[in-house]
Order: sequence, then C-alpha cells, then structure tokens
Amino acid sequence: MAEGHAIDPSGGGGQAFRAGLVQMTSGPAFDANLATADRLVRQAVAAGASFVATPENTPILQPDHAKLREVVPGEGDHPAVRAFADLARELGVWLLLGSTAVRVADDGADGRLANRSILFDDQGRIAARYDKIHMFDVAVPDGQTYRESKAFRPGGQAVVADTPWARLGLTVCYDVRFPALYRALAHAGASVLTVPAAFTQVTGRAHWHTLLRARAIETGCYVLAPAQVGEHAGGRRTYGHTLAVAPWGEVVADAGDEAPGVVTVDIDPASVQQARSWVPALQHDREFEVVVLGPR
Repeated sequence: MAEGHAIDPSGGGGQAFRAGLVQMTSGPAFDANLATADRLVRQAVAAGASFVATPENTPILQPDHAKLREVVPGEGDHPAVRAFADLARELGVWLLLGSTAVRVADDGADGRLANRSILFDDQGRIAARYDKIHMFDVAVPDGQTYRESKAFRPGGQAVVADTPWARLGLTVCYDVRFPALYRALAHAGASVLTVPAAFTQVTGRAHWHTLLRARAIETGCYVLAPAQVGEHAGGRRTYGHTLAVAPWGEVVADAGDEAPGVVTVDIDPASVQQARSWVPALQHDREFEVVVLGPR
C-alpha cells in the first residue's frame, strides 16, 4: 500500500489494462451472493479483465441492522474474504471486494461494524483495506430513511494502493458526494478511482452520472463504479448503471438498470496524461480563507 506519495501531475507511468465491473442484486444470504459474485468475476476474467471490482455490500445486503450484526464475522473468519482471496489466487487476477460489513476488534459497546473495501492481489493476498468514511444518514424523497451510522462506524483514513498498472484511490458509494476526498487521492498519485456503490433509485436518477463524471473531470482520473441494481430485502431498490468514466469525463461503459451482469473497459494511462495536460487543475490548487460578510 502506498502512503503519501507526491503526485505526478501528468498521470504518467503505468500500463494499459482491462477492468471488469460487476453489477449485482445482493440479498441477506452470504452463500447466494458469493455464488453470484464468483460467476460474474469469472465472466469478467473470461472477457480479458486482469482487474475486477464488485459493488458495495457484495456478500450481504441486509437493511435490518440487528440481523446484520448477528451474522457478520471479523475479517479473519469472513466467508467473503476467504472466497475472494481464493478466487484471486485461482484466476491470477487482482480483485476488489467493493465492500462488505466486517466486525472490528475495537467496535466498543455500540457494536458497530466497518463497511470495508478490500483489494486482493493476484496471489490472493490483501493489498489494501479502506473503511468507508462518509455515512449515508439520509431521508430519501421516496419515503425511505437510511441511517448507516447506526450500523457502521466511519473510517478515518483515505487509502491509495499500487497495482501493476496504476495507483488506485479507494472510496465507497456516499463518499462520491465529497470531492475533497477525491482530490486528496489524486494528489497522492491515484490515476484510477474506485466507487463501489449501492445508490438508491431516487438519488441515482438525479445524481449518479453527474457525480461520477465530475469526480473524473476534477481529478483527471478514471472512475470505476460497480453498483447494486434492482430490489433488495425490505423493498429497497438500487439504481444500477455500473459505470466507467474516462479522465475527460466521458462515460465509456454503462451496465444499465435491468439486471446483474458485467461490463469491461480498457484503461489507458495516456488518457490520464492527456486530460491532465489539457487542464492541469491539480497543479493549480491554492490555499484560501473564507470571509463571511454581512449582518449576523
């Protein structure tokens, strides 16, 4: 895992590679979800992907927080961690388990879990972990209320990780609404940003494409966003539209909103160099102070 490396403003270095993005409709049962993930990861690898990413909440999507805490183990005993490590090793590819609920040693009296994204190398070893920083505590206009912070404790560290092709900046879902995080990842050398998600249908229709394109444009990075789709336990619905966005902001893959499946995209470091040379905004950041004027 890389820490605190200075940015190459051009986005130079790295090799071209093919990424596979998995779209799923996860439910509350580990076995069924992991079987689906296994099948779709294999489909992506068969299509030439050497890096595959799955959505937020890949192995379990359970809106009942009490039931979730009853069944989720720690990382060392987690069925998804074992399954993804074995799959990465067998297929010889890098895998991003978009996120999973994980019991943590310092969960304290409240028993809150981590919503953790885990990157595996091609030997099945954990190369990076990222705990989702921003909690989705929102009342959505369709009448659904989400209180992620009741079940999960927020993370406190932004994470970048080196792969054979590019430096990845790891994020999860609601993080996408906080552009300072993505700028920090780009300044730490990321040229590819991952945003595994379970976006609601209402917020997805309004904001999903716009937010992901904005994060790509602002940073001159590829943005890879595998997503949940369809109806889940409790009647909640997710938006789908697993996306890949190129550094100039164009959508280069979109899985739509009909069903689980896989899309692949070829990642070209030259596109990062080109976007950052056309608009070198990462070199133009300046510190400033905010002045509030007018009556109080």
